[in-house]
Amino acid sequence: MTVQLNIIEQRLLWLSHWMIHNANHIRPKTDQIKTGGHQASSASMVSIMTALYFSALRPEDRVAVKPHASPIFHAMQYLMGNLDRDRMENFRGFGGVQSYPSRTKDVDDIDFSTGSVGLGVAITSFASLVQDYIRAKAWGREVSPGRMVALMGDAELDEGNIYEALQEGWKHDLRNVWWVIDYNRQSLDGVVREGLWQRIEKVFDAFGWDVVKMKYGIRQREAFAEPGGEALRRWIDACPNQDYSALTFMGGAVWRKRLMEDLGDQGAVTALLERRSDAQLAELMENLGGNCVVSMAEAFAAATSDRPTCFLAYTVKGWGTPIAGHKDNHGGLMTKAQMEEWQAHMGVPAGEEWDRFAAVKDIPALESFLRQVPFFAQGTRRHTDKPIPAPTVAIESDREISTQAAFGKILDNLARMGGQLADRIVTASPDVTGTTSLGPWVNRRKLFSRQPIADVFQTEKISSTAKWDFAPEGQHMELGIAEMNLFLWLGAAGLAHSLFGRRLIPIGTVYDPFVSRGLDALNYACYQDARFIIVGTPSGVTLAPEGGAHQSIASPLIGMSQDGLAAFEPAFADELAAIMSWSFDYLQRDGDGVEDPRTWLRDSTGGSVYLRLSTNPIEQVGRRTDDAFRRGVIDGGYWLRPPGPNCEIVLAYQGVIAPEVSLAAGRIAEARRDVGVLAVTSADRLNAGWTAAQRARAHGRPDAQSHVEALLAGLPGHCRIVTIIDGHPATLAWLGGVHGHQTIPLGVEHFGQTGTIGDLYRHFGIDAASIAERALQLSPGRRPDRRPT
Repeated sequence: MTVQLNIIEQRLLWLSHWMIHNANHIRPKTDQIKTGGHQASSASMVSIMTALYFSALRPEDRVAVKPHASPIFHAMQYLMGNLDRDRMENFRGFGGVQSYPSRTKDVDDIDFSTGSVGLGVAITSFASLVQDYIRAKAWGREVSPGRMVALMGDAELDEGNIYEALQEGWKHDLRNVWWVIDYNRQSLDGVVREGLWQRIEKVFDAFGWDVVKMKYGIRQREAFAEPGGEALRRWIDACPNQDYSALTFMGGAVWRKRLMEDLGDQGAVTALLERRSDAQLAELMENLGGNCVVSMAEAFAAATSDRPTCFLAYTVKGWGTPIAGHKDNHGGLMTKAQMEEWQAHMGVPAGEEWDRFAAVKDIPALESFLRQVPFFAQGTRRHTDKPIPAPTVAIESDREISTQAAFGKILDNLARMGGQLADRIVTASPDVTGTTSLGPWVNRRKLFSRQPIADVFQTEKISSTAKWDFAPEGQHMELGIAEMNLFLWLGAAGLAHSLFGRRLIPIGTVYDPFVSRGLDALNYACYQDARFIIVGTPSGVTLAPEGGAHQSIASPLIGMSQDGLAAFEPAFADELAAIMSWSFDYLQRDGDGVEDPRTWLRDSTGGSVYLRLSTNPIEQVGRRTDDAFRRGVIDGGYWLRPPGPNCEIVLAYQGVIAPEVSLAAGRIAEARRDVGVLAVTSADRLNAGWTAAQRARAHGRPDAQSHVEALLAGLPGHCRIVTIIDGHPATLAWLGGVHGHQTIPLGVEHFGQTGTIGDLYRHFGIDAASIAERALQLSPGRRPDRRPT
């Protein structure tokens, strides 16, 4: 095995670097910017990844590959025959393999996308917790437990979400996780500080991890056993990171000079050095643990416990290449001259650069070995799970109820009724379970833990509205107050059908303003096409007494701009019920992405859902169950008060501001004959359909018409649209552009403060009186009728 691992290591080193070289120096360029590709960061990982994939991993294991090691991963798939040459030649080009591993953009068998550093590491912990959750259920016990592995650079330890994930893992008795640190001691801007490895060991030890330090390769260990070897080991241990990097770049002769100067002529040490040529001495000094495929394979094989394990693998950045050790090599590339010289060194004949087995002496033996590698033996490891029928969600709404309270009632009803979908729902919240209305669901369905933990308040008969029972059958994950962890958990749970072959319906709740605190992880989850529902509640300045720090402004715009996320902001309970019924089905879709000619939305592809809810109880409008109403709610909007043929003013609103809009419409009606009220449930979907229909018309589909275009088609050209939202006014300000109507956008653009709802509505000009005043303030003037024919 050792011989074959060494051959594979050299093949991956060459193919990854040639792919980058081709993209930067050979492939024709149309842009003036560097293509890039991180040759040095790939080189430092090549031995680790060779040992991991070709000796340690099994098909049930899942791996998040360090972003800058993407070329190694693609080279590995190419070597195995799973990736074609065209995509390799088009590295970082349109349609080629991606800069960083991507589940959705690459064709490789990638488990977790990486790119925004730290997130790919942390999600492996949450994937392990999701795996434990599934295996604790009767419908998931046949899932084979795999290891969740993260390959990470040492600079990723600067990311705060790493430590948030460590603490959450400790709380939940994390297991079956490996984090392998490429400790090359170089980052983009320089060399890392001395002594970092000691801090790493202490941090992981504090959270209950095993730490395996891989500092010396097999050549170094053999040299240490020779006379004078102990002195050499002490010198290596004491050598500063910057010195070691610089000496590596300068090569064997400089190594010899420096070692002789520092150690002196000690007989045995001198003999140890003189037994090696300059080239052999350089190989010895660069033979750190992480650059020794044999040592890494042995370390992985010895880690048989299910305890979380950190492998601290010392490496040389740029190992095995002419740019090894140089402090500028992070984004640096080998020159054409360097590559030509290195190609000769690697034994790759001219014209055979893309040959998978160039320079391999015994190709049949290597092919035989590759066919038997366990990790690749079963082919692609993407699973699936059949869709779960989504029941119709109903709610008997009170005369007054908030959308947040309605959300809690809907989940409680599902918990009470039971069924397959209810059994697959799993909820989580960053320490705001009760205050986001998840309490009734948790009381019925319990919290998850592999081991039962009783609620002392119940056993001691202390009155409490919350039953805090932990059990393997529980369906709520208790998370600490870290929104990044919530979104990473949602990302992992939302991929359960693909990773583990068991579908989950993950629902997370968070205070709406703090969506921004986890925004990077939310984007990351959507980029992977994870499927989940995120509920942001309470929201806006309507959360009046809490002050500006808790009043969200920009979150509706986040909902509109986030790819992979359908954003809704219902005002009424029946709207929310319709949206949730649709969402349970939407999460499970995996269609071809063809636009629906009714809305021009690509709903067949499915996606995740964001609900922006409020704690303010508002009067309900009565029972509405007809299909037209439900369809309008899902499509993004409907006429709460239809306009007449001579409509002069339309009030278009989204969310909890509905009562103020209704009052304003009544006031305006005293001065204007015809006032329409447009209930927007999703500015996101209205806008997406509108832009999609415009693109379709531009490409020869003159019949394409979106839902919002149809809604506004009957308005006279002189009609004025006033948009109102408890959020940024830009959310709805674009409505006037659909058919060219004058628009007055009202909303919240600045931080709020404490006060009553009425105080803040008046302050921001979104109360009924202010809405009516703005609508009537200026005569709109009659313009040519712009209604479409």
